[in-house]
Amino acid sequence: MNQFWKPIITLSFHKIFLFCLICSSCIAQETTFYRDIQPIIHANCAVCHRPGEAAPFNLITYEDVAKRSDFIKKVIGSGYMPPWRANDHYTDFANKRQLTETQKQTIISWIDADMPKGKTTLEAENILLERANTGTAYHRKPDLTLKMAKPYLQKGDGEERFMVFKIPFEFPTETTVEAVEFTSNNKRIIHHSNFAVHSVEDPNIDIYNTANQIDLGTDEKYTYDQWLPYKKKMTYYGGWIPGAAFESYPTGVGWKMPKRGVILLTVHFGPSGKDAESLNGVHFFFKNEPIQRTVKVIGIGSGGIGQKDIDPPLMIFANDKSTHKLQVTNRNENISLLFAWPHMHQIGAEFKAFATDLANDTIPLVHIPSWDFRWQELYRYRKPVVLKRGTVINIIGTFDNTEQNPANPFKPPKLILSDGDMRSDQEMLTLLLVYVAYEEGDENKTWD
Repeated sequence: MNQFWKPIITLSFHKIFLFCLICSSCIAQETTFYRDIQPIIHANCAVCHRPGEAAPFNLITYEDVAKRSDFIKKVIGSGYMPPWRANDHYTDFANKRQLTETQKQTIISWIDADMPKGKTTLEAENILLERANTGTAYHRKPDLTLKMAKPYLQKGDGEERFMVFKIPFEFPTETTVEAVEFTSNNKRIIHHSNFAVHSVEDPNIDIYNTANQIDLGTDEKYTYDQWLPYKKKMTYYGGWIPGAAFESYPTGVGWKMPKRGVILLTVHFGPSGKDAESLNGVHFFFKNEPIQRTVKVIGIGSGGIGQKDIDPPLMIFANDKSTHKLQVTNRNENISLLFAWPHMHQIGAEFKAFATDLANDTIPLVHIPSWDFRWQELYRYRKPVVLKRGTVINIIGTFDNTEQNPANPFKPPKLILSDGDMRSDQEMLTLLLVYVAYEEGDENKTWD
């Protein structure tokens, strides 16, 4: 009986041994750029490291990555890149742009193995380059792009400038917006941008024969009244800050692009050391299905609701650290949040926002433990955050106006205020919330 089973057992051992060899071969498969590394880099790095964006170089092709390999290894190993400043233990965001430990180790091991290319596949690279040349981080080309009438020359004199550009439009019908995105040929010289889409239904209001641009830092600001007839009805308000990408909406959610109107595009140009042209606009991505819920935006704090109620007022003395708070009560409808957009300037140290409901329970909104002016974000919630009527929104901002703050714009430190011009060497404490009207059961949903 033992002899009868011996060949079968021997054969089974041979099969097991062969199976182990095959599995070992699979496990030891070489990591290559086009199969393993490129998808990680494109998803997490090329959002900013592409033509026209704020990052200083491209990370699209094999050559782009290979020549920066030592630097890439250092910044991802330290966790400095990709930049993601939100406290993920406080709130869960869907657009988190951060590498897992497995992804980090995959890239580092690949670099240490002399960066094998593998089988060259240029399809993903060409698609990304095509999108980059269009100026979008969205997964497809825009359906419509509205831009300034002509490029603006930002002088290299070290001065900040606040420009507003008028972009008129007329279409046969209104259109449903699926996503919207600020676009520029040179974001490196821009501190931030905001765009307001205004519907101008009255055909007697001329949307063309008025100024195309106004410099708010000069006497031109006194001519702004010519645009006031456009501002009777604002359809939407969005923007861009360094680090942010597009704004997109779930199924059944969006807003209507009006048939006729004007976009007032405000661009805050940071100090530049050399002359640079800037051509800016807004990408629109449309969808055919009807929307059941219309997206709205509310601004809280500096430049918005409660700006005079910041306590103490934003007056940060030289060589001082201070904390400032604001409370605003939702006195209108019940709402469900899609995005949170916190904003401070260069001496910001920590930003925290939360809500307290009628039962005095805390609803976390966003927490940035170590504020970084260079890398901000429009944070997209994974699940609707419901704020019922009567809920109190709390904003807490801490500022560091000392010599120990390397981002301090003044050496030595000076008194920093919150001025109406929103200069980057002054301060802001702002939270923009993108939301829709609440519907029963939102608490149990996940935004798609």
